[in-house]
Amino acid sequence: MKVNGILKDIFIADGHCDTVHHFRGTAGYNFSKANNIGHIDLPRLQKGGVALQFFALFVEPEFKPFQALQRTLQLMEHFLSEMKKNGDQIKVIRTQQDLAEAIKQQKLAALMSLEGAEALEAGVEILQIFFRLGLRGVGLTWNQRNGLADGVSVGKAAGGLTKLGKTMVQEMNRLGIIVDGAHLAPRGFFDLLETSTKPVVISHANAAALCSHPRNLSDEQLKALRDHGGVVGLTVFPDFIVDEGPATLADLLDHFCYIAEHFGTDILAIGADYDGIKNTVEELSDVSKMPLLLHGLLERGFSKNEVKKIAGENLLRIVRSTLPKEEVIF
Repeated sequence: MKVNGILKDIFIADGHCDTVHHFRGTAGYNFSKANNIGHIDLPRLQKGGVALQFFALFVEPEFKPFQALQRTLQLMEHFLSEMKKNGDQIKVIRTQQDLAEAIKQQKLAALMSLEGAEALEAGVEILQIFFRLGLRGVGLTWNQRNGLADGVSVGKAAGGLTKLGKTMVQEMNRLGIIVDGAHLAPRGFFDLLETSTKPVVISHANAAALCSHPRNLSDEQLKALRDHGGVVGLTVFPDFIVDEGPATLADLLDHFCYIAEHFGTDILAIGADYDGIKNTVEELSDVSKMPLLLHGLLERGFSKNEVKKIAGENLLRIVRSTLPKEEVIF
């Protein structure tokens, strides 16, 4: 899990990928081996120096709402079985102790998260069962409206967190599940910050001041997130980087620089969104190219300590402060 040269002691964490869909649904793909398919596999994660990877369980729209729970369980099984097959090189982290062991053993720390909480509409008990199965991150929406909150695609009529949504956030705080506010409509974003007693993650979004995509965060949101102690993982998706045309690494670095200049470096993280997007920044075509991003940050004038924070320490701070210290029996 080390990167050669000047970056060899930098801990890299990526707050979002959709690779789980390749585990059962993509012919010719093998997570254990290097692929020409997709953006992520174990050899490319290792080549890129990634030490902590959030793996999202994304429930496709065709399964919503009535088959969301069933589909989530299927994706959980796909994730857990694939991680077990590679257990000599990967550790699924459920606790702070698991994370410490993964780092000590130089294994990839894999965190299972949920993107879109339709499966949780049945109530808190479902969340508790998912927690027992190892779920440690939850994105409340995926653009649409559900029983917890409204996503950005709802538009101007979008509301905030529902009563159930607020209850779920409080239970996630209690259990030790990281709350992800990516995809939330603005009102829900501010409701989340008001409700959560733990710092939250916006796992994959960029700065709206530089690119007007509705999934990006406004300056008002970035300031509130900073004041709450949260982080935003910047993504390599061109649509979130430039308003038109392909995006370069330089364009992405502009987002890091803008946010750092206006809101500091403690808010910045990486949430590439690999395998959830068709196009990427050309220079960052898959996760093995991650060191190029870090070299780019250094070339833009970030100190090595600042790059360490952006590359992984900021996200690691939230993971460590949220996860239970050790396995909880309840």
